[in-house]
Amino acid sequence: MNRVVITGIGAVSPLGNTFEESWEAAKAGRSGIGPITKFEASDMPWKVAGELKGFDAAFYLSGKELMRLDPFIHYAVAASAMAAEDAGLVRMAAITERHFRSDDDYLASGGVVIGSSRGGISTLEKAFRKDRSLGSTGSRWGRISPYLMPATTISMASSYVAQKLGIKGYCLGISNACASGTNSVGEAYRLIRTGFIGPVLAGGSEAPICRLCIKGYGASGVLSRIADPTASRPFDRTRDGFVISEGACVMVLENMENALRRGSKIYSEIIGYANTIDAFHQTKPDKAGEARAFMAAIADAGLKPEDVNYINAHGTATLLGDRVESEAIETVFQERLPVTPVSGVKSMTGHLLAASGAFETALTAMSIKEGVIPPTINLREKDQTCNLNVVKALTKAEIQIALSSSFGFGGVNAVLVLRSFP
Repeated sequence: MNRVVITGIGAVSPLGNTFEESWEAAKAGRSGIGPITKFEASDMPWKVAGELKGFDAAFYLSGKELMRLDPFIHYAVAASAMAAEDAGLVRMAAITERHFRSDDDYLASGGVVIGSSRGGISTLEKAFRKDRSLGSTGSRWGRISPYLMPATTISMASSYVAQKLGIKGYCLGISNACASGTNSVGEAYRLIRTGFIGPVLAGGSEAPICRLCIKGYGASGVLSRIADPTASRPFDRTRDGFVISEGACVMVLENMENALRRGSKIYSEIIGYANTIDAFHQTKPDKAGEARAFMAAIADAGLKPEDVNYINAHGTATLLGDRVESEAIETVFQERLPVTPVSGVKSMTGHLLAASGAFETALTAMSIKEGVIPPTINLREKDQTCNLNVVKALTKAEIQIALSSSFGFGGVNAVLVLRSFP
C-alpha cells in the first residue's frame, strides 16, 4: 500500500479568499458570518450566512465561463488552481492568465475528485424564476440557457477543474450530503493508496446561498434564527441550528514517494478513512452509526482511540446533531474524553455543506503542522449533554494523530485520520 500525503491546499471561504487568509482568521477566532446580501431576505426568519467577501472569479475564469458556469464551479476552479500552485504543479503566472494547463505528464496523469451537496442550485433557481416570469407574458417557453444542465450538474466541478488543468487520468463527482467533501478526500486517499500513480485534487465546493436553499433547510428546522455573527454556536446551550455558508477547499494528494522525489512540502499524511451509513433515519443522526465510523477510521489507520490527540468535530450547532455527535465521541474515547481536545470550526465559518469536510481536513492538517488548535468561538455556556473537552481559545498542542469528521442527511458518515509528517 502506498503512503498518501497532502502537498497543496487551496480554498475560498467566509474567512478569506485564500487558504492562508482563512487559516490565519481561524487561528484569530474571527467570524465569517454576516447578514445575507445575495438576495433580499427581510421576509425570512433566517437572516445570516457565511458569504465570500470580495472574491473575484474573473481572476480564474473568462467572462464567458463566468456566465456559463454556476458559482460552485467558480469556487472549485479557484480552490483547485491555488492548490495546484501550492503543490508546485502549475505556475501562478499561468493562473493570472487564466491558463493553468501544464505540460507536465505527471499532472496530466492525475485525477480530480470533488464533492458537492447542492451543486448548481442557485443557477437552477434563477432559471426557474426567469422561465416563470417570461412564461407569464404569453411565451410558451421562457429562454433557458443551453448551458443550464451542464452548468449545474454536480460532477461538472470535477470535470471543469480537469479541463482547466489538463488532467486526464481520473475524474469523479461525489454527492453524499454534508459528508461529500470528506468522502472526496477519502476516496482520493484510497485511490492513491491502492496504486494510482498521479496526483489527485480532492475536496468540496458549495454555493447554496439562495432563497430556495435557505427556505428548504429552514423548513426542515435545522437553520439558526439568531440574526448576528454569533449565530453558529456548536456545543453551546443556546444553539438553535446551523448557518448556511459557501466556498470551496481542494487539496493535492500524492503518493509519498512521488512527493519526496519532487521535493514537495508536506502538510500531513492521511492514514485512515471510513465511510459508513446509519441505515436509521432520513434526517436524524444515530450515535451508534457515528461511533462506528470513528472506530472504522481508527482501525483503518491501524490505531486505537487512545492514540488520537485531537478531534476536529462536525459540530454544526443543531440541537440534536451536536448532542448525538458528543455521545458518539464519548462512546469511542471513554476515559480519554477529558484529555482529548475537540474544536468546532463551523462556529466561525458556518456550514459550507460539502466544502466543510474538505476545509476542516485542511485546517486539521495545519493544526498538526503548526502545533496549534483554532478556537471554538461563541461557546459561552457549554451544553451539559455535550460532554467534550471543547477548545475555546487558540491552543498549543503537539498533535501526532488527529481526526476530522463529517455527517449528513441520510445517515452518511465520513471520518479521516491524519498523522504528522515526518
